[in-house]
Amino acid sequence: MRPRITHPKAAVTTRATAALAAGCAGLLLALAGCGSPSAADGPSSPSSPPSSSTSDGKNGDTPPKAQARSWAGTARIPVPRGTGSRVPYDFNGDGHRDLVIDDLVKAPENSHGDDAGIGIVYGSADRPLDPAARQLLSARANAAKSGDTLPVAFDAETACDLDRDGFTDLVVSTDPPYNGIGAPPVPLQILFGSPAGLTGKAATVRIPQQARFGNEWPEQPVCGDFDGDGRTDLAVTASAGQVTFLHGPFSRTGAPRSAELLPDGGPYLYAPEPKADTDGDGYDDLVAATRPHAPGQAAEGTLLLGSAKGPARPGGTYAFRAEHLPEAPLTTTARTRTLLLDHGDYDGDKKPDTVVRTYRGERQDLIALYAAGNTGEPVLTFSTALFLP
Repeated sequence: MRPRITHPKAAVTTRATAALAAGCAGLLLALAGCGSPSAADGPSSPSSPPSSSTSDGKNGDTPPKAQARSWAGTARIPVPRGTGSRVPYDFNGDGHRDLVIDDLVKAPENSHGDDAGIGIVYGSADRPLDPAARQLLSARANAAKSGDTLPVAFDAETACDLDRDGFTDLVVSTDPPYNGIGAPPVPLQILFGSPAGLTGKAATVRIPQQARFGNEWPEQPVCGDFDGDGRTDLAVTASAGQVTFLHGPFSRTGAPRSAELLPDGGPYLYAPEPKADTDGDGYDDLVAATRPHAPGQAAEGTLLLGSAKGPARPGGTYAFRAEHLPEAPLTTTARTRTLLLDHGDYDGDKKPDTVVRTYRGERQDLIALYAAGNTGEPVLTFSTALFLP
């Protein structure tokens, strides 16, 4: 599960201003998934935890605040090279789950500047996540142009292996220019995984005309094997509550194998939690909602059951359950918020761990990973200041 940023549908020359405003609002009010590692660097070696002169922890551990500072003071290491895996969110294919973080904290001198991009922290055989092995993805370096225009917005949406090569791919949303006439351009792009992780330029998702409807932005991508053929598909919103169903696998140009419109959906689409196949019939399911849903919070939607024709069978009301989240130990006397980043197996024990982000404004945060069943003491903490230049 990953929190996503929902962009406003603006019939103007560009969506950049609205998208960035929506992203900031979502960060401060509801979307815990916003938070990317900053330009700090990880430990001096991938096999040893960061050190700190203030450490009074056991077995080389440091108190959360000191540990976050020590991560920020050490050097970045190359992303480990993998050969491919079936582990979710494994962009470099080394068999270890990676973490995606949006909306990095900002430096004091850049409090009103643009977002730095998307942060990726890679998994490791030595620890559940290695903040030293990280990448910063940005529109300038990684986005595809719309004509001659490079997007400003570049936000992570979902991730899955769309081309079936054993490396997870990242779906991002952008803000292509739009003059308000006719159907807007597709704002979704795919950045493909590789042995070196997420590198190179993204490809714009190609939606055939017969699979589009109306003049709303195609958004809210959800991954899943909705037709049960063993290939990962994408479901995307269309106007009038319809769903654009894009059959996988996808080509490296962003084209699906085929595409069609499904009649029932909603302006917001989500994967069910914790399992995409809610009834165990071999088809992943989809949830359509009329309002945004923040991970870890209670919400209701309509369940669309997967089938050979995609997520088209009505499944009744679906309820997202609220959950109590541990707080990352961010030391501050000011008010903070804690939001869920992810539930996933980061330590290889086949049990879902919990990753949360506690933040104060846009310049101070702490990410904490808690082992499955243990929310008393985090296994790892670091600030998204890791990605600050």
